[in-house]
Amino acid sequence: MKNSASEQTSRVWDLAVVGGGSAGYAAARTAAAAGLRTVVIEGSDEVGGLCILRGCMPSKALLYAADVLHLARSAATWGLSVPKAGFDFKAVMARKKAMIADFAGYRRVELTSGKFKFIRALARFIDPHTLELSHARGAAPNTVRARHFIVSTGSVVARPPLAGLEDAGYLTSDDALSLERLPASLIVLGGGPVAVELAQFFRRFDVEVALIQRSGHLLRGFDEDAAAVLEKVLRREGVKLLTGAELLGAFRAGRKRGIALRRGGRKERVLGSEILLALGRAPATAGLGLEKAGVETEGGRILTNAEMQTSAPHIYAAGDCTGPHEIVHIGIEQGEIAAGNIARPGRGRAMDYRLLTSVVFTDPQVAAAGLTEKEARRRNISYVAASHSFADHGKSLIMEAADGFVKLLADPVSGEILGGACVGPLGGELIHEIVAAMHKRMSVGELAAMPHYHPTLAEIWSYPAAELETQRSRVSQRSHVAKRAGIR
Repeated sequence: MKNSASEQTSRVWDLAVVGGGSAGYAAARTAAAAGLRTVVIEGSDEVGGLCILRGCMPSKALLYAADVLHLARSAATWGLSVPKAGFDFKAVMARKKAMIADFAGYRRVELTSGKFKFIRALARFIDPHTLELSHARGAAPNTVRARHFIVSTGSVVARPPLAGLEDAGYLTSDDALSLERLPASLIVLGGGPVAVELAQFFRRFDVEVALIQRSGHLLRGFDEDAAAVLEKVLRREGVKLLTGAELLGAFRAGRKRGIALRRGGRKERVLGSEILLALGRAPATAGLGLEKAGVETEGGRILTNAEMQTSAPHIYAAGDCTGPHEIVHIGIEQGEIAAGNIARPGRGRAMDYRLLTSVVFTDPQVAAAGLTEKEARRRNISYVAASHSFADHGKSLIMEAADGFVKLLADPVSGEILGGACVGPLGGELIHEIVAAMHKRMSVGELAAMPHYHPTLAEIWSYPAAELETQRSRVSQRSHVAKRAGIR
């Protein structure tokens, strides 16, 4: 596609995708495969999107290094000798940087493969069918016109209005993943996945860590029993947890930084070399001119229906800029659905969050699929639940990974699996057995009857499944006997 700028400006594309991250690339790939003339516009200095550059891949590369270090330092548990297991932090970060460069390079090749037009420029709507481009590189046109659009601009670090924070200075998660030197001590603000993952990472690399969370438990999107296991492990590893805290402000104290807070009616001050702001991200929609295109937003988030269509019928959105869940595989699915609905009007697909899956890559890992007990109660959905502890499971005991449990939620009448949770070794892998079971709408009886190899971690699912099937069978039997006896 070597059209001149004037030809590009006058051309009307079938689809313009704003943003070349995971959701945007998935949308463009799907649209191009369906025969739509597609252009992707990426305005960031780096190509690859949050997941590759500053999210999933760099963080998990570092977390795995911390896991290996922790195992090496615990080698005596298995009768092994690993004298003075240490680390070279610069080498750890260099490996991460090299891996991310490879991942980003591959994505760059995909975006410039010729399947669609790729333009490096900032874009904003100037009317419902026209984007104005600025800071364009090369032969990029000044405007792009299209019949349809998909906005997939991702998210940015949310900066809460905490008094004194700007003056005190702080690190974002982006900064934390690119440090050249470890701080002596660190204050982590937040209790979500990013906060707990990085808190454990830095603690395992010998940094003194204090984590401050406003709610009473970490990981408020999970059930409290899951959060309690992680809280116990973090405290055991030396992380100072301050939950139920009201943040009053940040300050400087000489060469230290500090947070003032109130807990249980008492004021406290926490000092550290650095403050890590991990209180979430916000949709990256500022400056897009969405109002000129008739696209409604709420708190910066683009509002869509289940087909990923915005209030402007020809404009769709996908990924973190629209939510409601900031998870990469969901953003990819949203992008694919949006592009598919544009390519095949009248035969569209809708997002279904029944199989919503979340994973936190701490040790132990925390994972959930489908309904949590908290969500089931909120929505007044009837369920029965059963759990089984990793402390009572052969393979996890062999691994000295006894923290945590698995839990299943099921319909009390049909036995269909409604949700599952796993807090334990390889929880992010194990949860996919429940995703697969729920995808096929299996019952707990069917899961209990499914063969599981012994000794494996995966066989632990068969225990709560069997328990729930026994409960269900007893209830069904009592109901049958009552009916035969004429009891109402």
